[in-house]
Amino acid sequence: MFLIIGLIALVMAHRLQTVAPDLGNWAYAAGAAFAVLLYMSVLLHEISHALAARSFDMQVNSINLHFLGGATEIDGEAETPWREFIIAVVGPLTSLAVGAVAWAAISLFDDVLLRYTVASLAVANLLVGLINLVPGLPLDGGRVLQAAVWGVTRKRNLGIVVAAWGGRAAAVAAIGWPVVQPLFGITPDVVDYLLGFVIGMFLWTGATHALQVARLRRRLPGVVAKRLARPAIGVPADLPASEGVRRAQEANAGSLVVMTSGGEPVGIVNEQALRSTPPERLPWMPIGDLARRMEDGLSLSADLSGEPLLLAMNRTPASEYVLVESDGSIYGVLVTQDVDDAFRAGP
Repeated sequence: MFLIIGLIALVMAHRLQTVAPDLGNWAYAAGAAFAVLLYMSVLLHEISHALAARSFDMQVNSINLHFLGGATEIDGEAETPWREFIIAVVGPLTSLAVGAVAWAAISLFDDVLLRYTVASLAVANLLVGLINLVPGLPLDGGRVLQAAVWGVTRKRNLGIVVAAWGGRAAAVAAIGWPVVQPLFGITPDVVDYLLGFVIGMFLWTGATHALQVARLRRRLPGVVAKRLARPAIGVPADLPASEGVRRAQEANAGSLVVMTSGGEPVGIVNEQALRSTPPERLPWMPIGDLARRMEDGLSLSADLSGEPLLLAMNRTPASEYVLVESDGSIYGVLVTQDVDDAFRAGP
């Protein structure tokens, strides 16, 4: 980011020296100040996304600024098209508002340098707002289009696909713009070609990632916790491991859950640990020694499926999870490898 601020400061300094020749080397300091102000306005853009997400009780993990703007990392996804639309559109609207305010404030300054700086800040923010409204992922406008298609068709995945192809179209337009500039009486230079290529590749990469996500989302309906669960039986922690294995085989159960005397699950026997233990040691080893202690997140609702199930598993990565019914009874054990296999085998 500091490199980009330096480049913006350098470009701005040369323009300021044209506007105010007497400025001398102070033009570089003024250019740096402009670059910082520009990135602060980009930060406002991202903060607006974060505040919108927080208003819908969504967790915001971070805000990052980069070469082509910024990104707000939000945990999870909007639950409705309207929420998706609001979270997406507030960013460009904030940039447009900052640009409009800066434009209106130009006349308040008599100094030529200040007028030029404020005007440049206004134009930059207006451009950021308008470009971000281009209807293609990964731009905010792509998420607006995604929300619109989702709202009309009730198919979120279709919205992602349409917006992703919009992003690819925008990428082609960005790369091709310098080529067609002569048709409009404009002579492109090396910077135009380089910038068009960088922006185009950024858009193409983001759009391609969105298409990959859409393909993965089509597999989610096949990931159902109850369908993938292994039957499980409860055993006390001091039971010999060999006896636990015998009981599991007798009950045709695929997993063992360590229980208290009161019927409370306190651990899940790790399948890998059980397999790696020499058979001659099993009669002398308590089954509890091969179990992972139940922590927050290792007990999941048996009714979970699709994206909510994957999000719950990602919050607490583990090899096994206990599936619990609404009445508190144990339905079975969900093995992560089984979920991965089902996901890969999806349509």
